[in-house]
Amino acid sequence: MSAAPTHALSIKTIASHVAVPLVIGAVMALAYLGGFHKPDPHDLRIDVVGASTSTQVAAQTLQQQLGDHVSIRTVATADEAREAIEHREIAAAFEPKADTPVLYVSTAASDPTAVTVERIFNGITIAKDQPLKIVDVVQADPQRDPSGQSIFFFLVALTVGSYGCGIAIAVAAGGRRIRVRLGFAAVCSVISAAVTTAIAVWVFDALPGAQWQIFGLSILYALATMLFAIGLHPFIGRFTTLAMVTIFVGLNFTTSGGVFAPALQPKFFAVLHDFWIGAGLNEASRNLAYFPEVSSAGDIGKIIGWLVVGAALVGIVALRDHRNLAQGAAEASPAAGGRHERDQLTDEETEELAEDVVA
Repeated sequence: MSAAPTHALSIKTIASHVAVPLVIGAVMALAYLGGFHKPDPHDLRIDVVGASTSTQVAAQTLQQQLGDHVSIRTVATADEAREAIEHREIAAAFEPKADTPVLYVSTAASDPTAVTVERIFNGITIAKDQPLKIVDVVQADPQRDPSGQSIFFFLVALTVGSYGCGIAIAVAAGGRRIRVRLGFAAVCSVISAAVTTAIAVWVFDALPGAQWQIFGLSILYALATMLFAIGLHPFIGRFTTLAMVTIFVGLNFTTSGGVFAPALQPKFFAVLHDFWIGAGLNEASRNLAYFPEVSSAGDIGKIIGWLVVGAALVGIVALRDHRNLAQGAAEASPAAGGRHERDQLTDEETEELAEDVVA
């Protein structure tokens, strides 16, 4: 008579453990396939160089041919177009010279975007039997960053270490006071940023420039990530892993601009790029390394904004803990000496830490 309930409990426990990774797999499929599987330009800013009437006609013709894929305007000189590329105002510029038309791009801004634009204009000029000259106005570092994506891979490594630490602190230090959790988060954010930056710089020489500035931003980024875990865990428990993977991996990497620029992605991901934290770190780091004249204030503001929201979540947790202590709630009863702390993990917390490691 007693075997049936035990068996039922076992099945329920197994189901509860596999549910989270199954949902994580679905989230990752939706995010990565949705964001990356079909890059297609929309409203891609391209200048056509020239002040003559024929240039205006060429620009209008290109706009009609390419439709919503591009947003074309004209500029008088190639210097104006190059300056716009150097300030990341446009994706490319086309100078329709009769003998050899010129396409100005920037692999430092986005190599996939440069390749996409080259394919578009190669198709047009080949049809007219004209050789197309490619000018890379701001080139990705051929030694440190040949693919133009080293900063994105840096973001990936930093994120995985940071959200993993955040969940570990939220679970393992969940029985400690909030200041203890914050102390661990502060220390771990510096360590995570330092280790990731050191490996990128000293082991692989992968960061193209502005390493110290990127390191500083990485500390803020890592701390914001950990604060989210600490702030979410008391409310959603073991679903924190799912939430963190969704926010900081599934949506974060796809909207960062590291693989495809927003102009090559579906509108959903392009909109998130405007305020998501990974986009802040990726674009600020890219500007610091390659485009020092471009202001990074807006992108740094994204990171600080997320840091503020994370701090607000932790503040709510602190208020809740204080209220529970004041009310003498059983789950937060003061330990000897008036300290609400415990050193032993529950079985559920141990299982959750194991899930975090797997994720």
